[in-house]
Amino acid sequence: MSAVTEPRAVRRPPVASAPPAAVGEVRARQPKAIHSALTVLEEVARLGAGVTAQEISQSLGLPRATTYRLINLLVQDEYLVRMPDLTGFALGRKVVELAHLVAPSPPPQAVRDVIADLRSRIRGGIHLVRYEGDRILIVDADPDFPLSDESRISRDLTASAMGRLLLAERAGGASPSGYASQTGELTPGYGCLALPIRAADGRLVGALCLSAPAERIASPGTLLRQLDEGALHLAPLIA
Repeated sequence: MSAVTEPRAVRRPPVASAPPAAVGEVRARQPKAIHSALTVLEEVARLGAGVTAQEISQSLGLPRATTYRLINLLVQDEYLVRMPDLTGFALGRKVVELAHLVAPSPPPQAVRDVIADLRSRIRGGIHLVRYEGDRILIVDADPDFPLSDESRISRDLTASAMGRLLLAERAGGASPSGYASQTGELTPGYGCLALPIRAADGRLVGALCLSAPAERIASPGTLLRQLDEGALHLAPLIA
């Protein structure tokens, strides 16, 4: 009898495993996803804090599933944040940090002269801001009385007088007092107030702000007149 031999094992070529994706590798379809994410960021900036995912989806014509996926990624990486009441979204810390890397142009000399005069006559921090949509742009922060939390001021409109002034305007008009204020929100024992700066057509374009001890903010007295005069002088210079 002939010996029974075992069948020879067939050697198969090893299956090459896919190389791990290199950090920063851009796949064929990634540019479109990146563009979509940037478009979502731009839409949140345009529509303002509190915009919902559904509103973003409808405005951009993106599928809802795609919109939610992009928003979740942007929230995860802190480019967007959920509003405290969970009703919508706002620009996040990373966007604020990127914006601050771009040095703003210094204000014109005429603006600096008005601010310098106010600082020479008023004890406290005198700050000038502009509004672009729902964003606060710090034009001139008082170097002797620095803003306590510039990042939070820029992203949380409820935390500062300058943000509350903008929110009141968006809600249908300035407060009855004609200015906005807050005490203890950013720094215990201190506060700030903000007076509107308006263009000739009445649009709110900026604010003149004072940061000082809480008791002075609660009873500003003649400070309001000085700040109001300053805001009137600044209006034609920055509008």
